[in-house]
Amino acid sequence: MGSTEYSTIEIACPCCGARLKVDTLLGRVVAHEDPPKPKRPEADHLNRASEVLQKQAEQREAHFRSSAEEEKIKSDLLARKFEEALKKSRGEPVTRPQRDIDLD
Repeated sequence: MGSTEYSTIEIACPCCGARLKVDTLLGRVVAHEDPPKPKRPEADHLNRASEVLQKQAEQREAHFRSSAEEEKIKSDLLARKFEEALKKSRGEPVTRPQRDIDLD
């Protein structure tokens, strides 16, 4: 058996970018190298989306705390106003309220 010299060429797949070594005499692929994995832009979008969701959750929590604090202050303010109105009304005589029907 004699030695036959063969030649190979290396080409890139136009579809996926894989590197192929093709034997020119046989017309077949003798070696294959996978294409480089592209960076997935979806991962970046998901990371940014999770960051945005985390920030929104923090903002909601801060808004809830501030509104809860305002409600505490609001109830204290209403209690003080009620006490002041009660003190003010203690000195006034009790009178019957006037109704629309009484004006006729």
